[in-house]
Amino acid sequence: MHVFTGVADSPAAALRRAHEVYDAAHTAGLEIPGKQPDSWGARGLRPSWEMEWTAAKAGRWHSPLSSTTRSDFAL
Repeated sequence: MHVFTGVADSPAAALRRAHEVYDAAHTAGLEIPGKQPDSWGARGLRPSWEMEWTAAKAGRWHSPLSSTTRSDFAL
């Protein structure tokens, strides 16, 4: 599982932004994207794994430890 985190206004926007962050990191010669100025970043990436963007899904993150109802999109 690969996890990209950041704020988005829709699942489609989250997928687009995650793909952009990933592509920008690889263009810069990085295997794993660092945290971006807009707070997007990646967790759980394995450098040798290939991304399957056609199978990617985005949804709201629901922390099992949180007592609030506010959530952001997680990828």
